[in-house]
Amino acid sequence: MEGEERGYWRWSKRDFFPEESFQSFGSYRAALSQTCSRFKNRLVSRSDDETERVELRKQSENEMKRCLTWWDLVWFGFGSVIGAGIFVLTGQEAREEAGPAIVLSYVVSGFSAMLSVFCYTEFSVEVPVAGGSFAYLRIELGDFAAFITAGNILLEGVVGTAAVGRAWTSYFATLLNRNPDDLRVKTDTLSPGFNLLDPIAVVVIAASATIASISTRKTSLLNWIASAVNTIVILFVIIAGFINADASNLTPFLPYGPEGVFRAAAVVYFAYTGFDSIATMAEETKNPSKDIPIGLLGSMSIITVIYCLMALALSMMQKYTDIDPNAAYSVAFQSVGMKWGKYLVALGALKGMTTVLLVGALGQARYVTHIARTHMIPPLFALVHPKTGTPINANLLVTIPSALIALFSGLDVLASLLSISTLFIFTMIPLALLVRRYYVRDVTPRADLLKFIICILIVVISSMCTSAYWGMNLKGSWIGYTITVPFWFMGTLGIVFFVPQQRSPKVWGVPLVPWIPCLSIATNIFLMGSLEAQAFVRFGFCTLVMLLYYFLFGLHATFDMAHQQIVPRS
Repeated sequence: MEGEERGYWRWSKRDFFPEESFQSFGSYRAALSQTCSRFKNRLVSRSDDETERVELRKQSENEMKRCLTWWDLVWFGFGSVIGAGIFVLTGQEAREEAGPAIVLSYVVSGFSAMLSVFCYTEFSVEVPVAGGSFAYLRIELGDFAAFITAGNILLEGVVGTAAVGRAWTSYFATLLNRNPDDLRVKTDTLSPGFNLLDPIAVVVIAASATIASISTRKTSLLNWIASAVNTIVILFVIIAGFINADASNLTPFLPYGPEGVFRAAAVVYFAYTGFDSIATMAEETKNPSKDIPIGLLGSMSIITVIYCLMALALSMMQKYTDIDPNAAYSVAFQSVGMKWGKYLVALGALKGMTTVLLVGALGQARYVTHIARTHMIPPLFALVHPKTGTPINANLLVTIPSALIALFSGLDVLASLLSISTLFIFTMIPLALLVRRYYVRDVTPRADLLKFIICILIVVISSMCTSAYWGMNLKGSWIGYTITVPFWFMGTLGIVFFVPQQRSPKVWGVPLVPWIPCLSIATNIFLMGSLEAQAFVRFGFCTLVMLLYYFLFGLHATFDMAHQQIVPRS
């Protein structure tokens, strides 16, 4: 009966598809016939703060436990960001793209990441819900933009978790003084790239998800311990690196020119990703208005400094031409007579990857939970367990495909899917922040809205043109920048002087608006333009798959949810 208390584990059709559109083949066919009108409705419809904060949370039936402080969030920041990326990407990009100027690549990508952090922080303080960027975009840009972004978030989360799981096995083999593939099972029945089965990765991913499902508080404690150990290893790498440094290794400093610095920046940017997981924990934070700014901005500031120091230490220990692209720090320590250092580096990388998996399991499950609250995916995945206070179903939805992909897919196959999605998401958030500040429905005059749209288009198009011109690699020619960059300034100045702000943040806000959001848009688009063309092809293919799902299912489910055409549970 309706209102009767039900257990957490339930699998009936109406738990998956409670919407009116899916109750029979006839109702589904009728829904499909209304696809155009429904899409128009969802395209122009916007959610609001109250709906995201209060109404949608009722879909989870039970509340998540508020148990986190700024201290937990700072260490979650360390745990979610500092993983294998710094140990793997630094040597690869220093050797092949940037040379000793790899430290500048980390400065550039760190600056871009920090701009995104500012924007995330304002949203997570104003709208402290588990949905993170999905919820923010639903409020400011509508369901469709939120769905495309959510699809990329989940793709990044599932594939990223699988990639980290595979890397965990490689570093564990190194710690045992064996080759990276020695612990994998080779099969001749599958094609190359998929024929090295990795059961250890499956176990590690499953264990991380299980811990994250049991208790957020206990996961925080375990993350704190593992991150503390990893920090000690990183301090050793920095101190020992500078003790054994040779300044002559920094010459020539820019062997591949400025182009190499920015190409490397687009790649090492992903050593900074993961901080958005902190925003998804706002619902479990005791005092979001105080704890989230400290947790996000504090952890990312320290991480940026650490990355730059680690990159500089590596560049001074070895000539860039001698850096091993696969095991940079291990080989570097061997070259200065510290062979035992490679085991410490492998241990640090293992600890880092473990915390990335733990925090990733927390963050991705909370994304899924809030997406399911809107019925964009079956609402069964929105349920919060009454005893643990965690979304176990959502965790399973991410963990199972991640484990399956990790079992079969090689790292090179996975890495190719991880690039452009992140930058796309981080471009949408500052755009949504500008909309939040300068547009309020039924309040903003039409003339101001038109001026705002024109200015935003100028900022976005000029940023794309700057990125495209850079990608043309016309050595010595700066004429294009004398056109595109001034247009970006004109677009931003247009917002400053001609478009009045319609809303101010209640507690904490991004400073220097619109400059910081516009600069974040420009840097993210610029870094996107530094990626290979194949990344855009994969992005386009994945987006088409997402659109197919949206028009066949997500659109109709969210339309029914918005109009409360839901069949009561029995």
